[in-house]
Amino acid sequence: MAPSVHEVRRQGPPSYPTGTTGTGRGGGSWARPGGVVWERGVGTVASVARVDLRNEANSTGDWFVDTRCIDCGTCRQIAPGLFDDVGGLSVVGHQPTTGEEQDAWLAAQACPTLSIGTVSRRPRPGRLYPREIQHGSGVFDLGYCSEDSFGASAWLVVRPAGNVLVDSPRFTEALARPVAELGGIRHVAFTHRDDVADGRRWAERFGARSWIHTDDRSAAPWATDLLTEEQELQPGFLAVPVPGHTKGSVVFLLDGRWLFTGDSLAWSHQRNDLIAFRGACWYSWTTLADSLALLAGRHRFSAVLPGHGARHLGDPDDLHQRLVRLVHRMRS
Repeated sequence: MAPSVHEVRRQGPPSYPTGTTGTGRGGGSWARPGGVVWERGVGTVASVARVDLRNEANSTGDWFVDTRCIDCGTCRQIAPGLFDDVGGLSVVGHQPTTGEEQDAWLAAQACPTLSIGTVSRRPRPGRLYPREIQHGSGVFDLGYCSEDSFGASAWLVVRPAGNVLVDSPRFTEALARPVAELGGIRHVAFTHRDDVADGRRWAERFGARSWIHTDDRSAAPWATDLLTEEQELQPGFLAVPVPGHTKGSVVFLLDGRWLFTGDSLAWSHQRNDLIAFRGACWYSWTTLADSLALLAGRHRFSAVLPGHGARHLGDPDDLHQRLVRLVHRMRS
């Protein structure tokens, strides 16, 4: 008998209540500091999606999500037109057309439990990641999300002064080789404790320095550098502490444009707006609101690249006003 969802995923309380407070849905329960509300099922992760565990809620067709899904929401952020949330798990809501298949493959390669695939076992169409999110930006989505970060996105910034890895994807040589071709990694920069994942392996693979805020240092005691205040890791790459989601949460601002937000701030496809996750705020919601208010007062940005939630490229003035309004909702 195939294992049930409950055998491979411990159920926890909903993490993303909707409403006017600025929260939004983006996935299921996260790893909570001091206690686990989801867990990796022993022996449940295979190298391909399992047809025998195909979720019956998938739309009819070749593409499917199996029931090992942990509801991290990664696929719904990458391809919101293809994947839906049904009963606390992701499913294929709309079978991709030929023009949409690339997005389906990107979601499949990013899935931390490798739960997305095709019944016909079609081969993957070549290398998908690293994937530059805008031509010439030097900012790459790495896919290959890790279960240990509950499917958080990780990013590679290619810089003349040395490349920076923001948070950690799943470690695999299938990703490490193309990262090496892009110049390797000089710095590993963690937004917060939850998204350390395989960061040590990445740092060791490339001989990189590792940065984490001192208040989250217990998650990476091997880190070479501790952050305590705003600090440039290299010219144009600024660490900005934003305590709230965790006490040691940090955002990283690249060239005054690209903001890597971890789990402190994200875009919502559903709300078409900036959000923060009140149901997944482990330290202090009030402190997070204060941190985001300070961020709005000191910095502008035109791109939000989170760990969880949707990424968004927009206008700096528009995003500034949205952030100010989000803080108001959080405080009301």
